[in-house]
Amino acid sequence: MQKVPFRRAAATAVCAVTMAATTFIGGSAVAAPPQTPSTPIEFPAADGQLMSYVVNAKAANRGQTKQASRAVQAAGGVTVQEWPEIGVVIAQSDRASFRADVLKQGKSHVVSVGATRTITVAEGTPAGIDTPWQTAQQPQLPQLRSKQLANTDLLYGDATFDGVTADPRENEQWDKAQIKANQAHQITDGSRDVLVGVLDSGIDPVHPDLQANIDVTASVNCTDAGRPDTSPTGWFPTTSSHGTHVAGIIGAPRNGIGITGVAPNVRMASVKVVNDAGSIYPEYAICGFMWAGMKGMDVTNNSYYVDPMQFWCGDQPDQKAVLDAVEKAVAWSTKQGVVHAAAAGNASYDLANKTTDDVSPNDISGTHRQINNGCKDIPTELDGVVTVASTDQAGKLSSFSNRGLNVIDVAAPGSRILSTLPNNKYGLLSGTSMASPQVAGVLALMKSEHPGWAPSNMIAQLRSQAQDQSCKPSATPTGSECVGSAANNSYYGEGIVDALRAVR
Repeated sequence: MQKVPFRRAAATAVCAVTMAATTFIGGSAVAAPPQTPSTPIEFPAADGQLMSYVVNAKAANRGQTKQASRAVQAAGGVTVQEWPEIGVVIAQSDRASFRADVLKQGKSHVVSVGATRTITVAEGTPAGIDTPWQTAQQPQLPQLRSKQLANTDLLYGDATFDGVTADPRENEQWDKAQIKANQAHQITDGSRDVLVGVLDSGIDPVHPDLQANIDVTASVNCTDAGRPDTSPTGWFPTTSSHGTHVAGIIGAPRNGIGITGVAPNVRMASVKVVNDAGSIYPEYAICGFMWAGMKGMDVTNNSYYVDPMQFWCGDQPDQKAVLDAVEKAVAWSTKQGVVHAAAAGNASYDLANKTTDDVSPNDISGTHRQINNGCKDIPTELDGVVTVASTDQAGKLSSFSNRGLNVIDVAAPGSRILSTLPNNKYGLLSGTSMASPQVAGVLALMKSEHPGWAPSNMIAQLRSQAQDQSCKPSATPTGSECVGSAANNSYYGEGIVDALRAVR
């Protein structure tokens, strides 16, 4: 059956007042139902409270970005990082009036300013930056309310962990058979020329089933307030084994021990975007995407959503500024040749029909709020990003997986996936966090066989090659029934990813 055209259209930001969209049916204009404005979320700042911001310049060039930095300084803040390639400045300030003052001081050069979190910057200001405020001992990092990274290592909720001993277990990797990676390996294990960025919590640098495939020179820590930290150990995992598990799914080498990844011969870079409390703030993600483009990576995996909002709404000023900045970072890295895979999320939520959000913001007490389809789960809902749902061993949609007609691109195994853990261990984790790296691995194999393919071509091929799946029964809640055809539906998108077709 005919596949739907590649990639959904970008959602149009709505204003604070209710607006109606217009569609065309049979040549006649028809007004679509208006979207309900999202419930405002305050991003408070008090004098003396150190906060982090994105500042969007009016143009993506060095001159405009420098002018935006000057406006930051004039408003009593400091620049942590400039990204002139996209016209974004990461700034900090302890003044309550900072946002308004930056817009006033930079009225000819700044288009928007947004706070990146609702709490004080726990990590403080990076070393070497002169600040107009007193440098004090920062409070301990807060633990996320609903996305905590602890022994179960969840970047999304509703996952499980079981420890197992470390020995050769490739025969237990049912997931590789479901996506036909075992057959694809008869053709190729991937190329050493291909580099996959694992934007996550760090990769165990000495795990015997990972060490050979880690590119140390391309690895970085982005959790130092959004400034790239290239220190030798900055990208190591600290409080979470999540990134190590994800890395094994993508590229554990074929070395006679442990497991085998989807693309066992490609290189991987550890791009640490998860801080010790389990938070992935916008400045961390922006740094990760920019680093991937600067280092010439071919693929990135993103098994997270950007904190503290489960959905970032375009009709709220702070959220819109952040949404724009992350979107620009993704678009720029894509233009450099990087293709991105991302987890759809584990809230068993219909991303095509957004109504409410009970999670955000997750760095303080969240609130029940109304949202609309102009609110996005980022990075997975950004254009040019492959949105991945999760399947179980029977090929059904995992009970925790998000879904959405024309939002999900493809599906991949994510329930009880065996992979690497720190300290020479192996274990089972469940989540769309485990499904996304399956797709990243397939993209790495595809890039190995077709090095000249651009990201848009790779995504189009990935979608068209996927194994069509009819709507199968699922354990998802009532009201979340599968809609669409076998060629494209709300559970599987265009089907379960197919590694064998990718390398053919």
